[in-house]
Amino acid sequence: MNHDERPHTSGDGQSEQVKVQHVSARVPDKISRGAFSTGVIVMTGGSEFILDFIQSVGQPAQIAARVIMPHGALPQFIDALKKNVEMYTQRFGPPPDLPKPDPNAPKPTAQQIYDDLKIPDDQLAGSYANAVMIGHTPSEFKFDFISNLFPQSAVSNRVFLSAPQVPRFLDSMQNTFKQFQERVQQQRQQQQDPKKPPEPPEPPEAPTA
Repeated sequence: MNHDERPHTSGDGQSEQVKVQHVSARVPDKISRGAFSTGVIVMTGGSEFILDFIQSVGQPAQIAARVIMPHGALPQFIDALKKNVEMYTQRFGPPPDLPKPDPNAPKPTAQQIYDDLKIPDDQLAGSYANAVMIGHTPSEFKFDFISNLFPQSAVSNRVFLSAPQVPRFLDSMQNTFKQFQERVQQQRQQQQDPKKPPEPPEPPEAPTA
């Protein structure tokens, strides 16, 4: 996952391109404007992680972008985002803190969270990504999620997230990946000791906003 972004315009002038580990990734016109997100839900699937980028500016809150990443891609994403946060902090200082949630407030279940969310039809299936390009300004981070597939890599989703949201997003991904690793370890132990009852599945991380 390369965090060094070098955008340029392609020769036909119809779509943007970015460099990903020396691979050119095309940005389709419909993706180039991106989507603004005010929070993220991170979940674990059977063979993938689901990143639901929420837009809660209007009501009801809705999923602005859904990204599907294979299990092996998330730790690379986490590492790249850590480096970007470090670079951001060196240039602009730490991202501003968000108001802390009330610790006494009841934590909603996954079902309650999604009952209150609108999922547009074009976001139901999500978009696949196995790489990501990260850039930032003083006020926001830009995530170009890339399907790095033969013969042409392409940006499958572009998402903008305000800088104060990024540390929470990073924490959510780290916690989710840690839970995933623990679950894999429990499954391995269960295979070795089939008499041991399986652990109940962990709920998805709550939205970061």
